[in-house]
Amino acid sequence: MTTHINDMSGFHDPMDRYRFPDDPWAIVETAPSTKDLGKTETLFSVGNGYLGMRGNPSEGRDSHFHGTFINGFHDVWDIHHAENAYGFARTGQTIVNVPDSKLIKLYVDDEPLLLSVNELQSYKRWIDFREGVLRRELVWRTPAGKLVRVATSRMVSFTQRHLALISIEVTMLEGDAPIVISSQVLNRQDGLDEYHVKEDSLGGVDDPRRSQLTGQRVLNPEINWHSDRRMIFGFRTVRSGMTLAVGADHAIETDNHVDEIIDTSPDIGKRVYRVEARQGVPVRVEKAVAYHTSRGVPVHELFDRVRRTLDRVREQGHEPYHKAQRRWLEDYWATADVEVEGAPPGVEQAIRWNLFQIAQASARADQMGIPAKGVTGSGYEGHFFWDSEVYMIPMLTFTHPRLAENALRFRVNTLPQAKERAKELSERGALFPWRTINGEEASAYYAAGTAQYHINADIAHSLMTYALATHDKNFLYRDAAPVMVETARLWADLGFWRDNGGHQFHIHGVTGPDEYTTVVNNNFYTNVMARANLFDAAWLMRRMAADDPLWYEHLLDELGLSAEEITTWEECAEGMVIPFDETFGIHPQDDQFLERELWDLANTPASKRPLLLHYHPLVIYRFQVLKQADVVLAMFLQGEDFTHAVKLADFEYYDPITTGDSSLSAVAQSIIAAEVGHQEMAMDYFLDALYCDLADTHRNSADGVHVASAGGIWGCLVHGFSGMRHLKGRLSFDPRLPSAWERIRYRVVVGGSTLQVDLSRDEIAFEVVSGHDLEVSVRGEKVHVGAETVRVPLTDQGPLRPSLRGTHPVAGLRRADGSLVTAEVPGSVSPVTPDTVIGS
Repeated sequence: MTTHINDMSGFHDPMDRYRFPDDPWAIVETAPSTKDLGKTETLFSVGNGYLGMRGNPSEGRDSHFHGTFINGFHDVWDIHHAENAYGFARTGQTIVNVPDSKLIKLYVDDEPLLLSVNELQSYKRWIDFREGVLRRELVWRTPAGKLVRVATSRMVSFTQRHLALISIEVTMLEGDAPIVISSQVLNRQDGLDEYHVKEDSLGGVDDPRRSQLTGQRVLNPEINWHSDRRMIFGFRTVRSGMTLAVGADHAIETDNHVDEIIDTSPDIGKRVYRVEARQGVPVRVEKAVAYHTSRGVPVHELFDRVRRTLDRVREQGHEPYHKAQRRWLEDYWATADVEVEGAPPGVEQAIRWNLFQIAQASARADQMGIPAKGVTGSGYEGHFFWDSEVYMIPMLTFTHPRLAENALRFRVNTLPQAKERAKELSERGALFPWRTINGEEASAYYAAGTAQYHINADIAHSLMTYALATHDKNFLYRDAAPVMVETARLWADLGFWRDNGGHQFHIHGVTGPDEYTTVVNNNFYTNVMARANLFDAAWLMRRMAADDPLWYEHLLDELGLSAEEITTWEECAEGMVIPFDETFGIHPQDDQFLERELWDLANTPASKRPLLLHYHPLVIYRFQVLKQADVVLAMFLQGEDFTHAVKLADFEYYDPITTGDSSLSAVAQSIIAAEVGHQEMAMDYFLDALYCDLADTHRNSADGVHVASAGGIWGCLVHGFSGMRHLKGRLSFDPRLPSAWERIRYRVVVGGSTLQVDLSRDEIAFEVVSGHDLEVSVRGEKVHVGAETVRVPLTDQGPLRPSLRGTHPVAGLRRADGSLVTAEVPGSVSPVTPDTVIGS
């Protein structure tokens, strides 16, 4: 069922609005289905950045993948390279699916509740983004004809990171019946559930985006214990030696007669209530669950921590924690929310679902970083990527700086591992891993992994953005500075000088964000971001020398740094090669990129997408084709270095050959499309990103939320449509309000002040709602903003240009050397000649 979204470039609402009705503050499901279990388990996940629980039904069946995850809790395994070489990553890291405490099975007249076969009179499942609780209510007619109302809830606490609260309430609406409620903690192993059914997510397509199995038991049991209402288990991972304790405490409330049983064994514990349920007399069971983990603390100590967490809940009850959850989210939405007026039904719901995912991924990440899937699934094995620094932390920086700082401390804390990795690759300074959990490189494919040196510059960019937006000088000097120094050192050592008509600094043998083009010379994105890294590091040290000379001298001594080395960074930055092609008037993605032929994406069958699942990497590498925006992303992150005309030319060249096979791509394309005037395309890309998981457009939402794309939604709204930019602590605005929308309203936090921005068709208004006055600029004009609303008239919403879809500006033209630019689909379509048009 689809509903046309009028005046939205022909976009159709991808949501089935009977099953998933529109609610601006909640995601709601009105009918269960076994056809998309993986997707809905992800959509209805609850988590807090430390602990995450997938949206599996309380009764356990049916499921695509039972999942409970703890950020950073992982096991390791040996990477076996078919052909080994020095410096290859040696140890893989995979997030562990920890014991499942969500299970509360229900039997009425000895018949199990099983949604796929039971007769349901009514059903509703939902998460209200203002309370952060997964709830479900249903009425079940049993095979004996009796009516039963079942209400469940599940909450992972934002304020108590180790705690989850679960409940079930059962009421016989018609008839009396014996009922059994079996609350369990279950450690699943070997990819099997308790019915010995292999998890759906563990087989099927050979998809590199999915988690890899170690083929052995991961958790060894060390403790299982129970009392009359509590059970606690302890485990240790087989290879990494990490420890975990999990416990569950129970309480029952009913006026019915109850018999109670509790038992534990190494991998399973059960608290069973046998109730003689009378019509109209409810039975309510509350379950408090605590997880504690460590890199090596003995299990018995974690056992004590679990006990203390559960003791507090027993003393206080569940309600205080639910109230604290609502208060936390009220504070979160006060600065994270983006209101849109005039958008079609469903858009505000989708925006808030995405922004809610950032809360669930970051609230209690507590210096562990933010995995690519948050704590909603095992996709990408629970690894952290550069996604966090470029797509998520910027949003947090301008909405909840404390959460941004927490996430950045993961990089600060893993600087020693990055320095060791640089040594392995014969470089000075530090080289941060492309994918990791423990700070060590875990990518087995170096060409599209380790070679992505740009992650150094991404981290540096994020550190500087945070420090300058928050005016957090202590973080800048004490925490960010060593990272800035060591990342700058790497660029200065990795690059080299060459005199070929000019004294130029080159960087060879790297891979940019676009993983369809690997190990190249002078990747544009890498060079642009490295240049900024070098300049910023030098600027920071010079500022520190003037601001805090004692600390500056201390750092020079501690890091073995000299004033001469700082000057060298500036020289490298000034001499950095930034490729430009005069024939086509664009920046080549790298030195050899334009020598390749174009991939004719317009004529590539949908059955052959994404390319990485249907073509050998060598085939892809031979063509001009992008997995994700590369040059275009640099145009956003370092936009002040490039003119509007250059941005337009680059966008129009690269957009037709960008596949969007990466969920990261649409966000950057939307932002730059809006800036250069392709506003219809900006909306198309925004909607692509907006429904990435809600509509499962990449067909892998079952593996977990694409949290970077979710964070990028804020970027599309604020940086793209509102035109906000931040440069060295200064805010500027050049709005691009979509023609179908009436208003965008949001808040940003800068330097301790909270600025409200209200963009409408004819004006943009500002108001400082807390903190000191601010100065911003609107299209080059400075505006002083205080507690009174300041309104700035707008004559337009920027240029308007037609869509580029289905064309490429250089197909059939000739390069500077006279060679013809052709386009084809490998193995199926003849090359494009001057007499044909790509995409026709």
